[in-house]
Amino acid sequence: MSLRARIFRRERIDRYLETDKHFAKTMSAVDLISLGIGAVIGTGIFILPGTVAATKAGPGIILSFIVAAVVCSTAAMCYAEFASAIPVAGSAYSYGNLVYGEIVGWVLGWALILEYVLAVAAVSSAWGAYFKSFMRGFGVNIPAAIVGAFDPAQKEFGNWFAIIIVVLISLMLAHGMRTSVRLNNIIVFVKIAIILLFIVVGAFYVKPTNWHPFTPYGVHGVFAGASAVFFAYLGFDAVSSSAAEVKNPKRNMPVGIIGTLIITTVLYVGVSIVLTGMISYKDLNVADPVSFALQFVHQNWIAGIISLGALAGMFTMMVTMIYSSSRLIYSIGRDGLLPKFLGKLDSKGLPKNALITITIVISIMGGFVPLDQLTNLVNIGTLIAFLFVSFGIIPLRHNKEIENDQGFEVPFYPVLPIISGLLCIFMLTQLQAETWIASLIWFAFGLILYFSYGMKHSRLNNPDEIEHD
Repeated sequence: MSLRARIFRRERIDRYLETDKHFAKTMSAVDLISLGIGAVIGTGIFILPGTVAATKAGPGIILSFIVAAVVCSTAAMCYAEFASAIPVAGSAYSYGNLVYGEIVGWVLGWALILEYVLAVAAVSSAWGAYFKSFMRGFGVNIPAAIVGAFDPAQKEFGNWFAIIIVVLISLMLAHGMRTSVRLNNIIVFVKIAIILLFIVVGAFYVKPTNWHPFTPYGVHGVFAGASAVFFAYLGFDAVSSSAAEVKNPKRNMPVGIIGTLIITTVLYVGVSIVLTGMISYKDLNVADPVSFALQFVHQNWIAGIISLGALAGMFTMMVTMIYSSSRLIYSIGRDGLLPKFLGKLDSKGLPKNALITITIVISIMGGFVPLDQLTNLVNIGTLIAFLFVSFGIIPLRHNKEIENDQGFEVPFYPVLPIISGLLCIFMLTQLQAETWIASLIWFAFGLILYFSYGMKHSRLNNPDEIEHD
């Protein structure tokens, strides 16, 4: 068999379904939406509407969020169709293996590892710093030596609170999805309640004159703002990782993915309307615009609650991403492209080996590695996955082995999937050159790993397996 034929062999849907049937199916559409909101709504909702309004869009930030949501909705519908038709673990990694071939699936999996690990490591580091600031408000001073960069010369020995929060979340997930989802749902509810509290209280201090002029930077400013806030929506794709653990995935997966996007858009737009109405957009270019606006109208007590909402936002984001990354690592191990012990489920139907492994990696990076210059790589990993999932709808529809009876289908096929893919290409062109250089190094390392280990140990390389060309 030629090298090209070997690396582009495709997996079979029945084999994935057979392997993943051992997962406990406990999750409902509400649970999926909660996971999605947990991933998408983080501290950004308290920062982006203000800073982007001040620097790019003015009150037109309201339209920017809507435009960004419309763009994201094209990719969201593509994910919804894949998750409905292929209810297996692994998200874009598994989809790539099924419709493109193993090498593309590996690249997508490698891109998602980049997205999940860096995102959680960066947020855990920020959580530790934010927790230190939060506790200072109660008169508790946490030593900088255990909540900072790893620099023994400066008597700083890592961000141990970042490590602790990651380990605690992983222990929660290891206890079982039913308990984990219940706790996550409660914290997401608290987070939404805090956001709604700001919207309701802030509405009493809105001055319509602050919305004039509505688009001080013109239509160009609205689209520049949309480009800036587009990445605030990333995370809904992580919902698709849970497909193997969902009850009635044909119905619940599309509801979870698209429902996440709708609810998060309403929350982003609501905060933008109130924030730009409370105070002139010109004054919002500060580190914490929502708290600043509340202090401006002498509502300091709510500003304190917002800090709690920020901690909750970071917590639920980490829950979803650690959960999704463990399912991704399990999927790659299941296929033999990473050591096969990672693809094993325990007696509870949980990928505990994958969860332990990803916890160790994230803890080390969040606790000891400075990530300031690497977080932009999260965006490129996500967009590459979006790109292949969008265009992948076309081969999915032509794959006779994959049936999607009564499941969700992207409307206006094939126009909308093509538009979604082209939009992803456009967003990729907006990333900085440094991001591209770092990502090329990451993917080069990934390809070396695939050709030196993955291809040899792939279960598709077993001659007893039926080839699927």
